[in-house]
Amino acid sequence: MTTTSTQHPLTQDPTHMRTHTVRGAGNVLLHVREWGPHGGTPIVLIHGISQSHQCWTRQYDSSLVDEFRLVAYDLRGHGMSEAPADAVSYADERMWADDLAAVVDHLGLEQPVLVGWSYGAFVIGDYLRVHGQDNVAALNFAAGAVRLGHAAFGTLIGPGFIDHFADLVSDDLPTSIRGLRGLIDGFATQPLSPDDRETLLCASMVVPAATRAHLGARDLNYDDVLRHLRVPLLVSQGRADTIVLPAMAQHVLDICPTAEASWYDDVAHTPFLEHADRFNQELASLARRTRG
Repeated sequence: MTTTSTQHPLTQDPTHMRTHTVRGAGNVLLHVREWGPHGGTPIVLIHGISQSHQCWTRQYDSSLVDEFRLVAYDLRGHGMSEAPADAVSYADERMWADDLAAVVDHLGLEQPVLVGWSYGAFVIGDYLRVHGQDNVAALNFAAGAVRLGHAAFGTLIGPGFIDHFADLVSDDLPTSIRGLRGLIDGFATQPLSPDDRETLLCASMVVPAATRAHLGARDLNYDDVLRHLRVPLLVSQGRADTIVLPAMAQHVLDICPTAEASWYDDVAHTPFLEHADRFNQELASLARRTRG
Protein backbone atom coordinates (compact mmCIF):
# COMPACT_ATOMS: atom_id res chain seq x y z
CA MET A 1 0.00 0.00 0.00
CA THR A 2 1.31 3.46 -0.89
CA THR A 3 0.46 7.01 -0.01
CA THR A 4 1.10 10.16 -1.99
CA SER A 5 0.66 13.60 -0.47
CA THR A 6 0.28 17.12 -1.73
CA GLN A 7 0.37 20.41 0.16
CA HIS A 8 -0.60 23.78 -1.26
CA PRO A 9 2.64 25.35 -2.58
CA LEU A 10 1.83 28.90 -1.52
CA THR A 11 1.58 28.28 2.22
CA GLN A 12 3.23 26.40 5.01
CA ASP A 13 0.37 27.07 7.37
CA PRO A 14 0.01 23.81 9.38
CA THR A 15 -3.78 24.17 9.31
CA HIS A 16 -3.91 24.20 5.51
CA MET A 17 -5.42 21.32 3.60
CA ARG A 18 -3.19 18.44 2.47
CA THR A 19 -4.29 15.66 0.13
CA HIS A 20 -3.29 12.01 0.04
CA THR A 21 -3.96 8.98 -2.09
CA VAL A 22 -4.06 5.81 0.00
CA ARG A 23 -4.25 2.30 -1.40
CA GLY A 24 -6.98 0.47 0.47
CA ALA A 25 -8.30 -3.09 0.40
CA GLY A 26 -8.18 -4.76 -2.98
CA ASN A 27 -5.88 -1.97 -4.23
CA VAL A 28 -8.76 0.52 -4.34
CA LEU A 29 -7.35 4.05 -4.32
CA LEU A 30 -8.88 6.26 -1.64
CA HIS A 31 -8.91 10.06 -1.70
CA VAL A 32 -7.97 11.55 1.67
CA ARG A 33 -7.75 15.15 2.88
CA GLU A 34 -6.46 16.53 6.15
CA TRP A 35 -6.31 19.85 7.95
CA GLY A 36 -4.73 21.10 11.15
CA PRO A 37 -1.43 20.62 12.96
CA HIS A 38 0.29 17.30 12.42
CA GLY A 39 0.75 16.88 16.16
CA GLY A 40 -2.89 17.59 17.03
CA THR A 41 -5.24 14.92 18.30
CA PRO A 42 -6.41 13.14 15.13
CA ILE A 43 -10.11 13.13 14.26
CA VAL A 44 -11.24 10.98 11.32
CA LEU A 45 -14.50 12.09 9.68
CA ILE A 46 -16.40 9.35 7.80
CA HIS A 47 -19.32 10.38 5.60
CA GLY A 48 -22.57 8.59 4.80
CA ILE A 49 -24.01 6.78 1.81
CA SER A 50 -23.71 8.56 -1.54
CA GLN A 51 -21.79 11.50 -0.08
CA SER A 52 -18.14 12.62 0.16
CA HIS A 53 -15.67 14.36 2.44
CA GLN A 54 -17.28 17.68 1.47
CA CYS A 55 -20.18 17.11 3.86
CA TRP A 56 -17.75 18.03 6.68
CA THR A 57 -17.11 21.58 5.46
CA ARG A 58 -18.47 23.08 8.72
CA GLN A 59 -15.81 21.12 10.57
CA TYR A 60 -12.71 21.57 8.42
CA ASP A 61 -13.53 25.25 7.79
CA SER A 62 -13.83 25.90 11.52
CA SER A 63 -11.53 26.62 14.44
CA LEU A 64 -11.24 22.86 15.00
CA VAL A 65 -8.27 22.89 12.63
CA ASP A 66 -6.38 25.24 14.94
CA GLU A 67 -6.14 22.47 17.54
CA PHE A 68 -6.92 19.11 15.96
CA ARG A 69 -5.68 17.10 13.00
CA LEU A 70 -8.84 16.56 10.96
CA VAL A 71 -8.84 13.78 8.38
CA ALA A 72 -11.70 13.08 5.96
CA TYR A 73 -11.71 10.52 3.19
CA ASP A 74 -14.06 9.46 0.42
CA LEU A 75 -15.35 5.95 0.94
CA ARG A 76 -14.77 3.43 -1.82
CA GLY A 77 -17.26 4.09 -4.61
CA HIS A 78 -17.69 7.70 -3.51
CA GLY A 79 -16.28 11.13 -4.27
CA MET A 80 -12.74 11.07 -5.63
CA SER A 81 -12.01 7.51 -4.52
CA GLU A 82 -12.13 4.61 -6.94
CA ALA A 83 -15.46 2.92 -7.57
CA PRO A 84 -15.18 -0.80 -8.31
CA ALA A 85 -18.13 -2.06 -10.34
CA ASP A 86 -18.52 -5.49 -8.75
CA ALA A 87 -20.77 -6.14 -5.77
CA VAL A 88 -18.06 -8.15 -3.97
CA SER A 89 -16.02 -4.99 -3.44
CA TYR A 90 -18.74 -3.62 -1.17
CA ALA A 91 -20.07 -6.73 0.57
CA ASP A 92 -17.17 -7.79 2.79
CA GLU A 93 -16.80 -6.01 6.12
CA ARG A 94 -13.05 -6.56 6.01
CA MET A 95 -12.72 -4.34 2.93
CA TRP A 96 -14.41 -1.43 4.69
CA ALA A 97 -12.37 -2.09 7.82
CA ASP A 98 -9.09 -2.35 5.92
CA ASP A 99 -9.80 0.86 4.00
CA LEU A 100 -10.08 2.79 7.25
CA ALA A 101 -7.07 0.95 8.67
CA ALA A 102 -5.04 1.96 5.60
CA VAL A 103 -5.90 5.63 6.14
CA VAL A 104 -5.04 5.41 9.84
CA ASP A 105 -1.78 3.52 9.26
CA HIS A 106 -0.43 5.54 6.36
CA LEU A 107 -1.12 8.89 7.95
CA GLY A 108 0.36 7.62 11.22
CA LEU A 109 -2.75 8.41 13.25
CA GLU A 110 -2.31 7.35 16.86
CA GLN A 111 -5.41 6.97 18.99
CA PRO A 112 -7.76 8.83 16.63
CA VAL A 113 -11.30 9.89 17.40
CA LEU A 114 -13.55 8.27 14.78
CA VAL A 115 -16.63 10.22 13.69
CA GLY A 116 -19.25 8.41 11.60
CA TRP A 117 -22.25 10.06 9.99
CA SER A 118 -25.13 7.72 9.14
CA TYR A 119 -23.56 4.90 7.05
CA GLY A 120 -20.17 5.99 8.36
CA ALA A 121 -21.03 4.34 11.68
CA PHE A 122 -21.24 1.00 9.85
CA VAL A 123 -17.69 1.54 8.61
CA ILE A 124 -16.58 2.18 12.18
CA GLY A 125 -18.36 -1.00 13.24
CA ASP A 126 -16.51 -2.93 10.54
CA TYR A 127 -13.19 -1.48 11.67
CA LEU A 128 -13.77 -2.30 15.34
CA ARG A 129 -14.90 -5.85 14.59
CA VAL A 130 -11.88 -6.59 12.37
CA HIS A 131 -9.11 -4.50 13.93
CA GLY A 132 -10.30 -3.99 17.50
CA GLN A 133 -10.41 -0.82 19.57
CA ASP A 134 -6.89 -0.64 21.00
CA ASN A 135 -5.86 2.18 18.61
CA VAL A 136 -9.09 4.16 19.02
CA ALA A 137 -9.47 6.95 21.56
CA ALA A 138 -13.18 7.69 21.21
CA LEU A 139 -16.15 7.55 18.84
CA ASN A 140 -18.81 10.01 17.76
CA PHE A 141 -21.89 8.79 15.90
CA ALA A 142 -23.66 11.63 14.08
CA ALA A 143 -27.05 10.12 13.29
CA GLY A 144 -25.07 6.91 13.11
CA ALA A 145 -26.65 3.63 12.05
CA VAL A 146 -25.65 0.28 13.57
CA ARG A 147 -28.27 -2.00 12.05
CA LEU A 148 -29.32 -2.48 8.42
CA GLY A 149 -31.74 -4.98 6.91
CA HIS A 150 -35.39 -5.92 6.94
CA ALA A 151 -35.55 -6.06 10.73
CA ALA A 152 -34.36 -2.45 10.94
CA PHE A 153 -36.60 -0.98 8.25
CA GLY A 154 -39.47 0.95 9.76
CA THR A 155 -38.20 0.61 13.31
CA LEU A 156 -34.65 1.97 13.23
CA ILE A 157 -34.36 3.12 9.60
CA GLY A 158 -37.19 5.47 8.69
CA PRO A 159 -39.24 6.63 5.71
CA GLY A 160 -36.75 9.36 4.88
CA PHE A 161 -34.57 6.57 3.51
CA ILE A 162 -36.98 3.73 2.80
CA ASP A 163 -39.39 5.80 0.69
CA HIS A 164 -36.59 6.87 -1.65
CA PHE A 165 -34.44 3.75 -1.84
CA ALA A 166 -35.98 2.28 -4.99
CA ASP A 167 -35.34 5.56 -6.80
CA LEU A 168 -31.82 5.86 -5.36
CA VAL A 169 -30.71 2.58 -6.93
CA SER A 170 -32.41 3.08 -10.29
CA ASP A 171 -30.29 3.11 -13.45
CA ASP A 172 -32.74 5.63 -14.91
CA LEU A 173 -31.10 9.00 -14.37
CA PRO A 174 -34.24 11.13 -13.82
CA THR A 175 -35.52 8.54 -11.32
CA SER A 176 -32.18 8.48 -9.50
CA ILE A 177 -32.10 12.27 -9.29
CA ARG A 178 -35.63 12.28 -7.88
CA GLY A 179 -34.58 9.83 -5.18
CA LEU A 180 -31.49 11.79 -4.25
CA ARG A 181 -33.44 15.03 -4.03
CA GLY A 182 -35.94 13.35 -1.77
CA LEU A 183 -33.23 11.93 0.47
CA ILE A 184 -31.37 15.22 0.77
CA ASP A 185 -34.58 17.10 1.52
CA GLY A 186 -34.80 14.96 4.66
CA PHE A 187 -31.34 15.91 5.87
CA ALA A 188 -32.47 19.02 7.75
CA THR A 189 -35.62 20.39 9.37
CA GLN A 190 -35.02 23.80 7.80
CA PRO A 191 -33.96 24.16 4.16
CA LEU A 192 -30.23 23.88 3.70
CA SER A 193 -28.44 26.79 2.08
CA PRO A 194 -28.35 26.58 -1.73
CA ASP A 195 -24.59 25.99 -1.63
CA ASP A 196 -24.89 23.13 0.87
CA ARG A 197 -27.79 21.49 -0.94
CA GLU A 198 -26.10 21.73 -4.33
CA THR A 199 -22.83 20.32 -2.96
CA LEU A 200 -24.61 17.39 -1.32
CA LEU A 201 -26.64 16.69 -4.46
CA CYS A 202 -23.61 16.89 -6.75
CA ALA A 203 -21.62 14.60 -4.46
CA SER A 204 -24.50 12.13 -4.54
CA MET A 205 -24.64 12.13 -8.32
CA VAL A 206 -20.96 11.17 -8.55
CA VAL A 207 -21.79 7.84 -6.90
CA PRO A 208 -23.07 5.15 -9.28
CA ALA A 209 -26.58 3.92 -8.54
CA ALA A 210 -25.21 0.38 -8.43
CA THR A 211 -22.86 1.38 -5.62
CA ARG A 212 -25.79 2.66 -3.58
CA ALA A 213 -27.56 -0.63 -4.25
CA HIS A 214 -24.55 -2.64 -3.08
CA LEU A 215 -24.33 -0.65 0.15
CA GLY A 216 -28.04 -0.93 0.80
CA ALA A 217 -28.02 -4.69 0.26
CA ARG A 218 -25.75 -5.37 3.24
CA ASP A 219 -27.33 -7.03 6.29
CA LEU A 220 -25.61 -5.42 9.28
CA ASN A 221 -25.78 -5.65 13.05
CA TYR A 222 -23.07 -4.29 15.36
CA ASP A 223 -24.67 -5.04 18.71
CA ASP A 224 -21.80 -7.38 19.58
CA VAL A 225 -19.25 -4.62 18.98
CA LEU A 226 -21.18 -2.05 20.97
CA ARG A 227 -21.71 -4.32 23.99
CA HIS A 228 -17.96 -4.73 24.40
CA LEU A 229 -16.91 -1.16 23.68
CA ARG A 230 -14.42 0.28 26.17
CA VAL A 231 -13.83 3.75 24.68
CA PRO A 232 -16.19 6.74 24.99
CA LEU A 233 -18.98 6.96 22.41
CA LEU A 234 -20.85 10.23 21.92
CA VAL A 235 -24.21 9.74 20.19
CA SER A 236 -25.25 12.97 18.42
CA GLN A 237 -28.83 12.52 17.27
CA GLY A 238 -31.53 14.80 15.94
CA ARG A 239 -34.94 14.10 17.40
CA ALA A 240 -36.58 14.97 14.05
CA ASP A 241 -34.50 12.54 11.99
CA THR A 242 -36.67 10.47 9.62
CA ILE A 243 -33.72 8.68 7.96
CA VAL A 244 -31.90 7.14 10.92
CA LEU A 245 -34.62 7.26 13.52
CA PRO A 246 -34.05 8.41 17.11
CA ALA A 247 -34.84 4.82 18.08
CA MET A 248 -31.48 3.83 16.55
CA ALA A 249 -29.66 6.20 18.89
CA GLN A 250 -31.68 4.94 21.84
CA HIS A 251 -30.80 1.37 20.90
CA VAL A 252 -27.10 2.27 20.97
CA LEU A 253 -27.50 3.97 24.34
CA ASP A 254 -29.32 0.94 25.73
CA ILE A 255 -26.70 -1.65 24.82
CA CYS A 256 -23.37 0.21 24.83
CA PRO A 257 -21.85 0.71 28.31
CA THR A 258 -19.75 3.73 27.28
CA ALA A 259 -22.35 5.60 25.22
CA GLU A 260 -23.66 9.03 26.15
CA ALA A 261 -26.31 11.05 24.37
CA SER A 262 -26.39 14.48 22.82
CA TRP A 263 -29.95 15.00 21.66
CA TYR A 264 -30.69 17.81 19.20
CA ASP A 265 -34.23 19.19 19.28
CA ASP A 266 -35.73 20.27 15.93
CA VAL A 267 -32.76 18.74 14.09
CA ALA A 268 -32.95 15.98 11.51
CA HIS A 269 -30.14 13.92 9.95
CA THR A 270 -27.24 16.40 9.92
CA PRO A 271 -26.51 17.85 13.39
CA PHE A 272 -22.98 18.70 12.19
CA LEU A 273 -24.52 21.03 9.56
CA GLU A 274 -27.69 22.21 11.26
CA HIS A 275 -25.99 23.11 14.54
CA ALA A 276 -22.33 23.06 13.56
CA ASP A 277 -21.09 25.27 16.40
CA ARG A 278 -22.57 23.01 19.07
CA PHE A 279 -21.47 19.85 17.27
CA ASN A 280 -17.90 21.16 16.95
CA GLN A 281 -17.75 22.19 20.59
CA GLU A 282 -18.90 18.77 21.73
CA LEU A 283 -16.52 17.00 19.36
CA ALA A 284 -13.63 19.13 20.64
CA SER A 285 -14.58 18.33 24.23
CA LEU A 286 -14.66 14.61 23.42
CA ALA A 287 -11.24 14.78 21.74
CA ARG A 288 -9.71 16.71 24.65
CA ARG A 289 -10.95 14.10 27.11
CA THR A 290 -8.87 11.47 25.34
CA ARG A 291 -5.62 13.25 26.18
CA GLY A 292 -5.84 12.48 29.86
